[in-house]
Amino acid sequence: MMLPRHVQMVGNFLERIVGVPAARLSGVNTHIYVLYSTDSSRNELPGKLNKSERKPLVTSFNELKRQARLKKKERQKVDEIILEPPENGLLVKQLVPIAHRVYTARSELLSTVSTLVKYIAIYTCSVCREVHVGHPPHKIRTCDVRGSLSSKEHTWVKGGIEHVLPLVESFHLYDRIGRAVSHNEMLEVDRIPAIVELCVQAGFDIPEYLTRRRAFPVYCVAGRIIDFEKRFPKEDSIGKDIAECGFWYKKKRLQEVTNSSELHSDDIQAIAVRGMKAWEKMCTGASKLMEKYAVQTCGYCPEVQVGPKGHRVRNCQAYKHQMRDGQHAWQEATINDLVPPVYVYHIRDLKHGEPLVNELKRYYGMLPAVVELFAQVGAPVAKSYASKMREDVAVPELSEEKWVV
Repeated sequence: MMLPRHVQMVGNFLERIVGVPAARLSGVNTHIYVLYSTDSSRNELPGKLNKSERKPLVTSFNELKRQARLKKKERQKVDEIILEPPENGLLVKQLVPIAHRVYTARSELLSTVSTLVKYIAIYTCSVCREVHVGHPPHKIRTCDVRGSLSSKEHTWVKGGIEHVLPLVESFHLYDRIGRAVSHNEMLEVDRIPAIVELCVQAGFDIPEYLTRRRAFPVYCVAGRIIDFEKRFPKEDSIGKDIAECGFWYKKKRLQEVTNSSELHSDDIQAIAVRGMKAWEKMCTGASKLMEKYAVQTCGYCPEVQVGPKGHRVRNCQAYKHQMRDGQHAWQEATINDLVPPVYVYHIRDLKHGEPLVNELKRYYGMLPAVVELFAQVGAPVAKSYASKMREDVAVPELSEEKWVV
């Protein structure tokens, strides 16, 4: 009489350790055992920071202090400090083709997304700006900001490409190792997409946005940059091909050129596959460029500046900006700062046609909005997103949810 009880106890113990169902060990007949466990949580998703929290540092604070002490000692010595590209103003030749591929991938990505948003509905909450891809929008009550409903339900409105691929801009620098943009120059210097500015600084030439290409490197003596090359070489025709109406016209023209390259094809799935490849190429190439070409971001707001140092424009309105006189708290940026992924809930069964419910929200996976857009059309999703999609967790019915441990 005691043997079945011991078998059941051993089964429960093994179920906790290795996840083996106790019913299989105790001899109970079962038809289909579905795993509803939520242990595989979305650990890779970046958590939302509070307004008073700073973005995590790429390099530890102790390492930054150690590097600062070494630079201070080097400045005290009246010796030449050998600089490598791109710190000496020259291009990294191996990264020039990558800059061209990143720019091409970005153009193709915008073309494919602008085509697919005509077939897949994009929704955004007018209160908290959450995004949902697909119809109908979900009913998960996560709208918890000032002005939201007491039920925390979202107020959905139609969205567009700017909600799937948010635009992050940066000041365009004619000389990337020159002085930083001052506050008085904020309306005189062009602002272009940050990833485009990264491609320009890495070797991609755009006639409308001139940049200085040095033939001779700069030198660093006692911490000071010495440039023996003329400030404005004769081969640089300053003011040529620049419209008198300023950078607002150039920004509009850049969008028109991008939108004019839309794909005209009936095979929507093939367009999604090409868009997914372009997304991966752009992110992978931009990460390689950022290993050599520095990108700065504010620790409290989404501001980004491509270059070895941040600008001096006092337009930060984040936590304790009064203590900084409106200046940004610059730190090393990551690829998520340059190309911010907007995470949305992943829809597994598109044929089901019912919205995601709030009671089962812990079983749903998430994907970047642009990846979810391509996945709903039929493009295969890379294995790197497997943990975010949570395909290993079965979504129970509402009547079964109360029995899930």
